[in-house]
Amino acid sequence: MAVEHSTGTAAPAPGDQTRIHNIGYRNYDGPRLGRAYARRSLYSQSLRGSYGLGRSVKSKVLPMLLLVVMCVPAAIMVAVAVATKANALPVDYTRYAIIMQAVISLYVASQAPQSVSRDLRFKTVPLYFSRPIETADYVRAKFAALASALFILTAGPLLLLYVGALLAKLDFADQTKGFAQGLVSVALLSLLFAGIGLVIASFTPRRGFGIAAVIAVLTITYGAVSTLQAIADAQGSGDAVPWIGLFSPITIIDGVQSAFLGATSASPSGVGPSTAEGVVYVVVALGLIAASYGLLMRRYKKVGL
Repeated sequence: MAVEHSTGTAAPAPGDQTRIHNIGYRNYDGPRLGRAYARRSLYSQSLRGSYGLGRSVKSKVLPMLLLVVMCVPAAIMVAVAVATKANALPVDYTRYAIIMQAVISLYVASQAPQSVSRDLRFKTVPLYFSRPIETADYVRAKFAALASALFILTAGPLLLLYVGALLAKLDFADQTKGFAQGLVSVALLSLLFAGIGLVIASFTPRRGFGIAAVIAVLTITYGAVSTLQAIADAQGSGDAVPWIGLFSPITIIDGVQSAFLGATSASPSGVGPSTAEGVVYVVVALGLIAASYGLLMRRYKKVGL
């Protein structure tokens, strides 16, 4: 018969196995930076992302290439003006963005979806709103970031032209005035194109669809409006030409600068809107910017629910 031997050690009571470990957690007692800091951070990260900064090398290729494409013609014009000691630049400051509108449209088409479509695709928008940031903060940061990126894209070549004009010893007052007019024009263009691009991109989480939709809206409308303006001018209906220009973003900018900034119109007739018609152009441009902001607010209030 087996005999059970005792080890002489009593089994520990269940309560004796409980341990309290101090693992070092403590309450955060640093500064609370709040909504303003979050808004600035979202703006700066979105602006950096518009040129691929802080992202992969592949993400930098297209925006940087488009920036170079925008600046190369300006650099060539400057070199020619300095070498030939020309009395004027080959292109006015207000005309440069109109000439390069295809590059600008491609940039908007590539970067507007990058700014908002990924947040929709990966459903991260509600996470933004779980922090001290509201719908208005998100929309303003994204809108301001893309508009700033567009302003860099469009104002950079104008700065090259201005510096080149001064190196060529062209009249300082005339060049400064033209440069200022060009900056006003591209600032309005940046706001308008950013608003339109973001609104279109915010309705699809697929970047490819967003790119195609933005290109269609910006380029097809310009081609259609230019064609209709040419037909109206050929048929002797020149009075209709300025009103047709209200149906394309780039021709709206062209009309505003033709009416108020002393620019030569890019319309087929070469005649821009009158001052009264130019007021309508300004109202339409500002209305589209405000409408874009309002649509974005409504869109993200639904998405953030």
